[in-house]
Amino acid sequence: MKPVPHATSLRRAPVQRRSAERLTRILDACADLLDEVGYDELSTRAVAQRAGVPIGSVYRFFGNKRQMVDALAQRNLERYSARVTERLREAGDGSWRDVLDAVLDEYLEMKRTAPGFSLVDFGNQIPVGSRHAEPNHRVADRLTELLAGHLDREPDEELRRVFLIAVETADTLVHLAFRVAPEGDQKIIAEAREMLRGYLARVLD
Repeated sequence: MKPVPHATSLRRAPVQRRSAERLTRILDACADLLDEVGYDELSTRAVAQRAGVPIGSVYRFFGNKRQMVDALAQRNLERYSARVTERLREAGDGSWRDVLDAVLDEYLEMKRTAPGFSLVDFGNQIPVGSRHAEPNHRVADRLTELLAGHLDREPDEELRRVFLIAVETADTLVHLAFRVAPEGDQKIIAEAREMLRGYLARVLD
């Protein structure tokens, strides 16, 4: 079993294997319930019941449901990073366009299949439905560190800004695609891909 990332929202990081497994069950239950009832109806008690753990076990790790959902978002980011890394390893040396395809394709796949991901993804809109979404800085920063070497670029301020703009653009357009069609409107996704290629070509070509 892979270790659960120690998200900043954790009150206490798991040390023993059994504790880590319990945290995994809590986050899995949280993800499933987000899909079933949404963020507003989510409760720590319902998560504890679904996970089969005492309510005290939930509060051992999290002070409230927002911290729990933020930890789920952090886990999503860790899993997404691992998927992109594996995709690039399999592809070997390629152009930045191949990198873009890997980044976007893996995001779309998680959007379609990962429990709870459609609501919280990487946590930029927690609590879900809030009017003022936070910028995708942690996603852009992670991608900068992950991809700079592959692109033979320095992970400098310019690259971080470019990735932040690209991530924000992709985030907005992918959300639009999934509002139009349950599996993501393919024409909107194709337009988003071309828009990102055009923008990144100015910097990466």
